[in-house]
Amino acid sequence: MLARMSGADKSFTKRYGDWAVVAGASEGLGAAFAAGLAARGMHLVLIARRGEVMEEVAEKIRAERGVEVRCLARDLSDPDTVDAVSEALAGRDLGVLVYNAASVPLGPFLDVEFEEIERAVAVNVRGPLAFAHALLPGMCERGRGAVVLMSSLAGLQGTPGIATYAASKAFNIILGEGLWGELRERGIDVSVCCSGAVRTPGYTRFSDKDAPGMLSPEEMVRQTLDALGKGPRFVPGRTNRFTAQLMGRLLPRKTAIGIIARNTQKLS
Repeated sequence: MLARMSGADKSFTKRYGDWAVVAGASEGLGAAFAAGLAARGMHLVLIARRGEVMEEVAEKIRAERGVEVRCLARDLSDPDTVDAVSEALAGRDLGVLVYNAASVPLGPFLDVEFEEIERAVAVNVRGPLAFAHALLPGMCERGRGAVVLMSSLAGLQGTPGIATYAASKAFNIILGEGLWGELRERGIDVSVCCSGAVRTPGYTRFSDKDAPGMLSPEEMVRQTLDALGKGPRFVPGRTNRFTAQLMGRLLPRKTAIGIIARNTQKLS
């Protein structure tokens, strides 16, 4: 039996629109965003490299929510991907853009192949720029919409072992804050989610222990979507908010970098 749309779900689509794009939607947090937006009544365009895995996510959502789901098996490092997304959205009322995709070069910066670094820049930096620049004009014309850029607590300071990833996430924080300042008077909510650890398949491939403040993907998505319209930057989870305050404002910079370095040694 299909889940019925609640009044809150109807208000979400009325506020933003009928369609959402989720970039990086094959598993984990991206799949949770797809499910969470569908639960709020939105049709979906999903983008990820792994088409078969993404289609499984789509089939489950269609069966449970009765919404339309279109899948684009595309590499987000490919500059032409955003054009394919624009074509898929032709004639559709785009309400929400979630840029969740990320590439994470692991290891000391000088030990990482430069091709990996270039891919991270293409996915983590060029990707959100291209998607926002291509898809925001339509939202602005309609005077409504929302953008969620996924960042990380790693982006609040330099992070040894994942230096390029952390730098790209810092870029997304500043980009999102700037867009929030430019677009809020035009009816567009922009929010940067500075995520702590999330219990995703990617995380469990590296560790079988929960990190302090770890949230499930579903809880992370719920809190993030509920925070739309409340400011340019959001940190889900009370423990993570405390950590962000501690690392970003209370500790000396070199101390914060040392702490985060110890926490990322096992990844690199």
